[in-house]
Amino acid sequence: MEFSLHRQLKDHYAGRDGRCEVSHDGFRIDVVRRGQLIEIQHGSLAAIRQKTAALLAADHRLRIVKPIVAAKVIVKQKSRGGKVVHRRRSPKRGVLLDIFHELVYFTRVFPHRRLVLDVPLVEIEEWRYPGHGRRRWRRPNDHRVEDQRLVRIVSRAQFCKAADLLNLLPADLPQPFHTARLAESLNIDRWVAQRIAYCLRETGALATVGKEGNALLYAFPTARVA
Repeated sequence: MEFSLHRQLKDHYAGRDGRCEVSHDGFRIDVVRRGQLIEIQHGSLAAIRQKTAALLAADHRLRIVKPIVAAKVIVKQKSRGGKVVHRRRSPKRGVLLDIFHELVYFTRVFPHRRLVLDVPLVEIEEWRYPGHGRRRWRRPNDHRVEDQRLVRIVSRAQFCKAADLLNLLPADLPQPFHTARLAESLNIDRWVAQRIAYCLRETGALATVGKEGNALLYAFPTARVA
């Protein structure tokens, strides 16, 4: 089932001169515009890794759009398509750093000279109705999602090369550094910092330059892009 959010993003990226849902080289492409293929991927990037590699191997220019939900309003209905009974803002907020949770599965295809990773931060509404499973006991918060709708695009970031990812790191990060220092600088858990460091190393944005105890030390292999 295609949610409104997917259709709205397709229309946004298609503009006035793009075509939606086009068959190309045995694949279904969300948008084709001005010679560029555009794929909008709400799920894991791992799911389109092989498709991406095949399209790049066929010399296509490709833009992968991976939206991150920065804010969400949950709209509860009495039943599917029924009366709205409650609206509330979800406490969960996505941030641009979340792209590394997806990029960890995508380092075999990114970076590539014909690939752009486009990451819009979006605000959405999620419309829900009570679940109707066959379980004898149903939890009060059981629900099904009827639709997700785009409210607005808050901002966008584009990554064309590995060095672009370094702009997500603190400008005053000392070199060399280990993941504990990176976690402290970004105010995140260390396991997240380790995932970030892995992605940056695998894409060539970071180089391993030694160890401090059991911790790997990292540094930028070239001048950092501001």
